[in-house]
Amino acid sequence: MKKSITLSPAILILFFTMVSCGGKNTSSNVEPPGGDKSGKDKVLEIGADVIQDKSPLKLFDVYLDGFHFYNGNLNAQMEAHHYVQQLNEDFYQAIIFDGNDKNAKIMGIEYIVTEKIFKTLSEEEKKLWHSHHYEVKSGTLIAPGIPKMAEHELMEKLVSTYGKTIHTWHTDQTRNLPTGSPMIMMGFTKEGQIHSQLVTKRDKRFNISTAEKKKDRENIPISKVDPMANAWEKGHVRQFIITNKVDSAVHKHQGPANK
Repeated sequence: MKKSITLSPAILILFFTMVSCGGKNTSSNVEPPGGDKSGKDKVLEIGADVIQDKSPLKLFDVYLDGFHFYNGNLNAQMEAHHYVQQLNEDFYQAIIFDGNDKNAKIMGIEYIVTEKIFKTLSEEEKKLWHSHHYEVKSGTLIAPGIPKMAEHELMEKLVSTYGKTIHTWHTDQTRNLPTGSPMIMMGFTKEGQIHSQLVTKRDKRFNISTAEKKKDRENIPISKVDPMANAWEKGHVRQFIITNKVDSAVHKHQGPANK
């Protein structure tokens, strides 16, 4: 039976009433070069904030915190702060930051689809995506600041989804500019993969227990993970490269990651 990922009105109300919670405790990893904002810039920002419409940004109303690693390098891991918009019952999009305060830097983006959509993708395309089953069941994916009941219901929806994640600014490497190639990211799939110190530091900042969340989510059922997802586990790594060569794949808009 298909399970809708649309949250109940009661849960949505809880989201809206708790929107200011669970943030402003994680600073950015880097500071880009450049001078201080001028007085004119500050005045323009204030005016723009009052006058201009921010409709697309207002809809990124769910905050998720989890962990990624570079596809092909399990040991290169980092915390990722996701601000998520649900477009419909089967599709989410997220902006990923390296922190949750006002100076956070955009690290990348993630597209999230339900099992229904994932099944329609080609086998080669599926290799670019990761499952969320372990992130949910292990307690490492959290929705900071919302009540336990609301978070549990949200995780029930996310447990069988798949994500395609690209980081464009590698602030985990303390790069103060978004230099280098964008990178495809993956999610963890079993115990012993994630660096425990990352989780410990995160839990302390948010005053939560990943272990307790894992126990609380034992009753969340999971469906069988598509064998074409998490392709890195089978040695099928897909990653961007910088090249001067222009070939047919580029003209077909498939990009270097599909080579």
